[in-house]
Amino acid sequence: MTNNALKISEACSLAMHAMAMLAGDPEHIFSTHQIAGELKGSEAHLSKVMQRLAKSGFVEAVRGPGGGFRLSGDPDKITLLDIYEVVEGPFSLQRCLLSTPICQGERCVLGGLVEKVNKLVYTQLKKTKISQLRDVFHRNKIGDSKHSKNR
Repeated sequence: MTNNALKISEACSLAMHAMAMLAGDPEHIFSTHQIAGELKGSEAHLSKVMQRLAKSGFVEAVRGPGGGFRLSGDPDKITLLDIYEVVEGPFSLQRCLLSTPICQGERCVLGGLVEKVNKLVYTQLKKTKISQLRDVFHRNKIGDSKHSKNR
């Protein structure tokens, strides 16, 4: 387990990374096996995440042999915040680490840090479009020998 101050669920992280992968080659149909392999994640967990993304209209599920998922939404209009909210529900700008806030205003053991960090994360998620993440996986078309050699 990795210790990070920023806590984004594995499901949400899988969704964001999978969408970046699909945006890198929007015409290609990616199998759950391919995506899970690239992300080093559970196929079963990823499958549930991809179904949520399909239900949202961000990806299209293609059935049958050679089936999988491909991007169906406009990558210039889908933000990381959109993906976050499909998986986690509405983003909440919390001021406290506790589920029932006990600190009032600036009287916090972390001095307002939680609120500042949450605003920063919200802004980053809202401004980042999937189209900006096309090169995250440095993916050429599947089967390109250049891509295979770099693995």
